[in-house]
Formats: sequence, structure tokens, C-alpha cells
Amino acid sequence: MENTQRQVPAPAPAPTPRRRKGAEAILEAAEVLFAERGYNAVPVSAIAARAGVSKANVFHHFGTKDRLYLAVLRRACGAATQVWHERMAGDGAFDARLRHAAGAHLRHLLEQEEVSRLLLREVVENGPRRGAELAEKVFDEHFDGLVRMIRDGQRNGELREDADVSVVAALLLGADVFFFLARSVLIHMKAATFASDPERYSDLIAEYLFSGLAPTHK
Repeated sequence: MENTQRQVPAPAPAPTPRRRKGAEAILEAAEVLFAERGYNAVPVSAIAARAGVSKANVFHHFGTKDRLYLAVLRRACGAATQVWHERMAGDGAFDARLRHAAGAHLRHLLEQEEVSRLLLREVVENGPRRGAELAEKVFDEHFDGLVRMIRDGQRNGELREDADVSVVAALLLGADVFFFLARSVLIHMKAATFASDPERYSDLIAEYLFSGLAPTHK
């Protein structure tokens, strides 16, 4: 995105059922193009053409290109968060559900590589300038949802009472993001024996998080 400061736009109105189909097509087109080329290289006309709508229709639904971009980021972040919700649902053991959810989240990042990179690129490149806006309009709601899921386990006695569940959430997300970003290098490193097996990596992260690294004494 441009390096010049832009005013924070007012939120676009939520689409009504009549508008939703057109808005969804625009979002899908914008997600693909922004992920492939980046914000600056994608004109609204290209998004409109890919979505099969007019340029005016794009502005009708989203108001500005920046609002559309933020909507794309929210959509991508929401899809990743939905993975956590789906795997955490149910009545199984909390640690098993959290372990499966973390593994599914990592698979989602790897399978949705382009849009995952779009999200992370925005944080790295524009976080210092747009951090407050990105937190408010893209990430805060989804991170809060993960924290609440982990806190539920804490309330049920599955985690230490004094554990900071936001740090637990950050550890799980951070481990997945590191693997996603570094895997192309890790697979060539002899000591990184986990690099070729993301499921094993994710499983071990969860195991070490819950069981610790101190040796078990009989």
C-alpha cells in the first residue's frame, strides 16, 4: 500500500441480502488480485472486471478501494479464525481439541498461501503506520475469539489459573506463523527435522506447551 498517510475511512455499511452476492464476488476477486500483486498494483477496474461487475458497482458496495482492502483482510482473517472455532467445538478433552485446532490452522495457512502472505505482509509492512487501524478493523476481534476459547479451558481447570491466556494464544499463532514463513528455508536445514512434517511440528508445539520441557521424574 502507499507509504503516504491516509485518513481512516468510516466503516462501509453491512451488505443487505440483495447486495451480498455482488459484494461477495467483488471480495473474492479482490482477494485473489491483492494476494497476487499487492495493493498498489491492483486498480479497481481490474477487480471489477474479474468480479464481472462495473467499477461503479465496486464503489457502491465498499465506498473506497481502502475499505475494500480492509474487508478482504477481515475476510481472510475470519476464515483462519473459523478453523479454530470448528476444531475447538465439541466435548472432547480441551488439550486434544486445542492441539487439533492448532494443526488445522497451520494447514490452513499452508493451503491458503497467497492470502496468508497478504495478511502477514500487511502486518510487517504497514503495522508501524496502521497498527491501531489494523487491530481495530481486522485482527482484534479474531484474536479475542481465540483468547476466549482458551480462557474457557482455563475456567474448566484445563490450564493453570495464573496462566496468561493471551500469551498462550500468541504462542500458538506465533509457532504457526514462523513455520509458514520459514519453511522454505527450514526444509534445507539439517537440524530442522520437523520441517517436512507440519502436523508433527504442530503436535509437538502443543505437547511442549501443555507438558513443559522439564524431564519427568519417577
